[in-house]
Amino acid sequence: MLNLRPGTVSPMISPPADRTRCQTSRFVMKPEIHPSYDTIKVVCACGNSFETRSTLGQELHVEICSACHPFYTGQQKIVDTAGRVGKFQKKYGRSA
Repeated sequence: MLNLRPGTVSPMISPPADRTRCQTSRFVMKPEIHPSYDTIKVVCACGNSFETRSTLGQELHVEICSACHPFYTGQQKIVDTAGRVGKFQKKYGRSA
C-alpha cells in the first residue's frame, strides 16, 4: 500500500496529459469550447414562471409545469382503457 501525503497524486493514476489542473487539483474546462450556462426564465402556459440555468440562452415557453401538472397538483385521475381498471378492481375487490 502506498503512503501518500494529502495533495499528491498516485503514480498509478495519472491525469490526462492534455488537461491542466487548478490549485484545488480539479480539472479545468478548456476555454472557448463550452456554451455559456446562463440563468434563463421559463414561462408556462398557465402563467407560472421560474428561473433556471440552461445553455439555451433565451426565454423558454413550456405547455405544462409542476404548478399545473395533474401529477404534482394531486388531480391525477386513472384513465380506464377498455375497462381494465374496473376489471382489476372487480377481481381483487378494491373500490375506486
